[in-house]
Amino acid sequence: MTKEQAKKRIDELNNLTAYYAKKYYDDDAPEISDFEYDMLMVELRNLEKEYPEFISKDSLTQHVGGHVKEGFEKVEHEVPLQSLQDIFSFEELEEFDERVKKTLEVDQVNYVVETKIDGLSVSLEYIKGNFVRGATRGNGLVGEDITENLKTISHIPKTLTEPATITVRGEVFIGTEEFEKMNEERLANEETLFANARNAAAGSLRQLDSSITAKRPLDIFIFNVQKSQDIEFQSHYESLEYMKRLGFNVNPVVVPVQSIPEAIQEIQKIGENRYNLSFGIDGAVIKVDNLRQREILGTNYKTPKWAIAYKYPPEQKETTLKEIQIQVGRTGVLTPLAILEPVKVAGSTISKTTLHNEDFIKSKDIRVGDKVIIQKAGDVIPEIVEVVTSKRTGNEVEFIMPDKCPVCGADVVREEGEAAYRCIGIECPAKLSRNIIHFASREAMNILGLGDNIIEELLDRGLIKNIADLYELTNEDFESMKKNGKKFAQNLIDSINSSRSNDLYRLITGLGIRNIGVKAAKSLAKHFKTMDNLMNAEIEELVGIDDMGEIMAKSVYDFFHEPQTIDLINRFKDLDLNMEAMIEEGADNRFEGMTFVLTGALEGYSRKEAEDIIEKFGGKASRICF
Repeated sequence: MTKEQAKKRIDELNNLTAYYAKKYYDDDAPEISDFEYDMLMVELRNLEKEYPEFISKDSLTQHVGGHVKEGFEKVEHEVPLQSLQDIFSFEELEEFDERVKKTLEVDQVNYVVETKIDGLSVSLEYIKGNFVRGATRGNGLVGEDITENLKTISHIPKTLTEPATITVRGEVFIGTEEFEKMNEERLANEETLFANARNAAAGSLRQLDSSITAKRPLDIFIFNVQKSQDIEFQSHYESLEYMKRLGFNVNPVVVPVQSIPEAIQEIQKIGENRYNLSFGIDGAVIKVDNLRQREILGTNYKTPKWAIAYKYPPEQKETTLKEIQIQVGRTGVLTPLAILEPVKVAGSTISKTTLHNEDFIKSKDIRVGDKVIIQKAGDVIPEIVEVVTSKRTGNEVEFIMPDKCPVCGADVVREEGEAAYRCIGIECPAKLSRNIIHFASREAMNILGLGDNIIEELLDRGLIKNIADLYELTNEDFESMKKNGKKFAQNLIDSINSSRSNDLYRLITGLGIRNIGVKAAKSLAKHFKTMDNLMNAEIEELVGIDDMGEIMAKSVYDFFHEPQTIDLINRFKDLDLNMEAMIEEGADNRFEGMTFVLTGALEGYSRKEAEDIIEKFGGKASRICF
């Protein structure tokens, strides 16, 4: 490699690592695996070692990744929270040992081997035994004050067993089982899955609202004394034992050893047992035990010279992709699911994994019958890393997303700019609960008292199978839901019956048409005046309505040409629901053709009240936020 090529590659690596570090540390949304990031850093470090004249002060080999998030107070760390140099072979560990012994001018060094917890590093400050402040690592020198969030973690003692004035360092994490449960819930709610437990913990801990943090299953292990006012320790292991006595939840895997060969044995044991641990790790840490020797060894600008981190490679296994099934979520999103020949990876048997969407399948050229490589992202979420194309027989089958919903048979659409395919069937059982909840909501049909739990119970009992069934319920259907439920039942029946006469725009809103909210529903009702006119409208006419773009128009057109929609509207007609817009005689349209821009505070009115008044008189409201 020439100097010019080296300079170009170093610049590329600086840009890449800076981008991926921001996604990992600041956004809590990693885009590549830890191993891929580590390999980029190894390449950068090796090139900088060979061409030191090209080292930039902005290189991540020169400082800790991460920045202070806006919204938090800054905390200057009296003792820097440094990161560790990563190694990937036992030869590198032996080289580390030789450097340590050479600097200390000794033949033998005692070490401590610990698990490297995969979480977010924090410092905890105590004065006379009372927890006074906690902060993130940040850039190592300055972090974020997250005291209130840390107080929500039960394993962080508010008061120590002794009145010690001490600052300790720990790692906040989410246990393996707890993380899996979190992602199962997010999958059920069609929310974006957390990429790994570390970023889930980091994102939870860096919430500006501590009540959100309190809902997350965060835990902590303490692994270092940063500063102690009351006692001077001789060894790291001694300090860990002291922290246990104070009531801290100390890293449970800590093994003192007397040589690097012993350290290697312990690292191998941890590696063999890592998938049986209740928490995630991404390596093992080897630290010089004697604190006086640590002082002699000192630190670099970024890392201590008395500790190093051995990183385990991700375990990968080959298996066969037997089938691709489609799951339909609560919002109608179709998600392809890979059914695999069961294979044991990272401590558990994997038989299926999400394929996300059509674009993901195409980008990896995944076909049914392929041999594929599986690993667990962050050692938790199974994923297909690559296809073993060299083992293809020619019998593999390309996957095509269905054009009909596998649950209800309704049309499936993929809108421009979206990766997801969606079922548009309003009576699809997969999303029925969510549809009915929306239909009854305040901004739609406003059926008072018909909350989420009541709807779920009606569905569980089989009393309703679609939205129209609401209008055939009786008092007896509701009475058994509550003690002395006669009044409760009558109120609900009255509210349901009252909604029959709602304005047409409320019914349009309640149908939950993709991309159509209350404002668009009002425009549709005002323009077409009746449900029949709307159902018979062509796309060209829909596009001609104010604020109705092509995507919105196509959503409306497709929805009203779906047989399920037509059947439901016909049932609504039979049940005497109003199908016409309510046009007031002599309506005051003084603002017709005018658009009002709302910005800043409005004296005497909320923004919603002001918008309602403008729309009542025929105008349009718009907001601008500065």
